[in-house]
Amino acid sequence: MAIRVYNTLTRSKEDFIPLKPGEVSFYVCGPTVYDYIHIGNARVFIIFDVVRRYLQHRGYTVKMVQNYTDIDDKMIRRAAEENITVPELAARFIDAYLEDAGALKVKPADFHPRATEHIAEIISLIRRLEEKGFAYAAGGDVYFDTTHFLDYGSLSQQDQDELLAGARVEPGEKKRHPLDFALWKQKKPGEPFWDSPWGEGRPGWHVECSAMAMHYLGDTIDLHAGGADLIFPHHENEIAQSSAATGAPFARYWLHAGYLNIEDRKMSKSLGNVLTVRSLLEEHHPLDLRFFILSAHYRSPLNFSKELVRQARAGRERLQEMIDNLQIALEKAGPAGAAELDDRLQGALELARQSFYEAMDDDFNTAGAMASLFELAKQCNIYLKDGYPYRRELLEAVLGFYRDTNMILDILEIKEPETPGEEIMELIARREQARKNKNWAEADRIRDELLLKGIILEDTPHGTRWKRK
Repeated sequence: MAIRVYNTLTRSKEDFIPLKPGEVSFYVCGPTVYDYIHIGNARVFIIFDVVRRYLQHRGYTVKMVQNYTDIDDKMIRRAAEENITVPELAARFIDAYLEDAGALKVKPADFHPRATEHIAEIISLIRRLEEKGFAYAAGGDVYFDTTHFLDYGSLSQQDQDELLAGARVEPGEKKRHPLDFALWKQKKPGEPFWDSPWGEGRPGWHVECSAMAMHYLGDTIDLHAGGADLIFPHHENEIAQSSAATGAPFARYWLHAGYLNIEDRKMSKSLGNVLTVRSLLEEHHPLDLRFFILSAHYRSPLNFSKELVRQARAGRERLQEMIDNLQIALEKAGPAGAAELDDRLQGALELARQSFYEAMDDDFNTAGAMASLFELAKQCNIYLKDGYPYRRELLEAVLGFYRDTNMILDILEIKEPETPGEEIMELIARREQARKNKNWAEADRIRDELLLKGIILEDTPHGTRWKRK
């Protein structure tokens, strides 16, 4: 079955067919590194981390680029407030991003380019636009002429009259038309600047992503992704400047994650409800946050609350407990089990596998994919409760399914089985025999002996678990 993706550009689901068979070029808009990322940013990064993992799981070679915007107005203001340089500010928050994203199990992209390291590519792109009549200089600034690009508004699906209704000209701007946007900004006192054909200045925000995306991935890329807030103007402007320069489509499929609210209210600094990942990690397990984000379809609006994260934690712990019990049962499994219960669990496994892939193939529906994990877990719990003797091959297949799906979702902790050594295993076996003989004093003595050796025992309905202190 083909993977189908919802393309914001066409407002429809389409079969995903990359330009080069077996290869995917993927650009995700990264953070502006002037502050810690918030939970809304995290939703974007987690979702498209899973999209990348799933494409790789399906056999594609994925080349992923995620940029850092390390020069813009917010960065200049923040650096001035702290009396440090913009590069110092950027370095601090790039490190913070990598730490926070890593805690959420977001894997680094193949390339993390910085805008300030690609000034030459940005200037080259602007010059191409100028030569083709799509850009004009005005008093040290350079603007993109949106009236000259006939498809402007195609991504947001608004015509220029509708866009004009919400447009405004900022003080000091020299553009000819309200929808035109800055490609290059003349330097102001105290700002970082670079030399250019138009004088000393710095790049505009939108042009950075186009220049870096095309530098690493080519004129036309397969997937371009970000938050829904970037559809207009950022991604609209990327399409205009990129396609105007090359004469080719910029990205074939556009994916956008839905908005995230806080307690049913829009997240904003004015409301004082911006929740950074760093602050949330002080009170929540990172896998609970990742589980919560993936429990909804990525295009759907998502509401954040402590109660919803608590529910996510409870759900994740149910799955985790089943995995732990499954691994304990494997230690007692043999070549044959109870035929009827084996058949029932085998059928549940096949259905879960089918449901998981159908959900993920349908526009990366992680909510549906996770539902299949819970349906199988329900049958696993019944089997583990009533199915002894256990069939090893079947339990290994079930655990293998959870391992495979967790390589994509990364919401569970599935450890490789650890053998504590013959001496420890012999003591555990002796203690279990003592318990069967109701020799509680001997069982307690062995427990204490194991504790001195750094082994903690936990007696459960599914047998005795052990772990190291």
